[in-house]
Amino acid sequence: MPVIEYGEAWDLQVELVAARRDGRLERDVVLLLEHLPVFTLGRRGGLENLIVSEAFLKESGIPVFHAERGGNITFHGPGQLVGYPIINLQGARLSVTDYVEKLEEVMIRTAADFGVQAERNPMNRGVWVSNNKLGSIGIAVRRGICFHGFAFNVNLSLEPFGWINPCGLHGIGVTTLEQELLQSVSMKQVRKSVRQYFQSVFKVELAMTDISELQRLLKRAV
Repeated sequence: MPVIEYGEAWDLQVELVAARRDGRLERDVVLLLEHLPVFTLGRRGGLENLIVSEAFLKESGIPVFHAERGGNITFHGPGQLVGYPIINLQGARLSVTDYVEKLEEVMIRTAADFGVQAERNPMNRGVWVSNNKLGSIGIAVRRGICFHGFAFNVNLSLEPFGWINPCGLHGIGVTTLEQELLQSVSMKQVRKSVRQYFQSVFKVELAMTDISELQRLLKRAV
């Protein structure tokens, strides 16, 4: 999928959740994409963790989007692989905790493919390299259908993270695969690893499609 605005991806998720919930969509869907620069706030808010003025933020041209996912404030931008699984948790026989742990496992295995040892941290869900966050998780569940998901830092600019307390946490850093390896990292290869490990961790087989085909599928499902 291309680099798209956060609001466009959110609209698509909402449509997919409704179609999956109502039975108009028979299969679960996993969106893998990148976002144009945006700050998002979770259910717990997060504007109090913005450490630059709103005037500065406005001048930067980066919008702020309130979402219903869990968690606090974070940043998305090109070079960060975002995954939005639209899954019927009951049908998949997954508890919310199991689901989150599997998302973490996908990111941990992907990082290992590139020689980076990431791990969980009881302080905050997601995956970490020492005191630096490499991947975040923020999900929502609507009538048994999950959406939102994970954000895995590959080669994005970290500067905007310096304008916030990431995930509402103080004294932590944010890192990327590229920063850990001190060399360029191919987003194409990261996507390939994420798809591979999503299939093995969740024990599913993913069929590739694109956003236009999904939109056509949703129109037929009306």
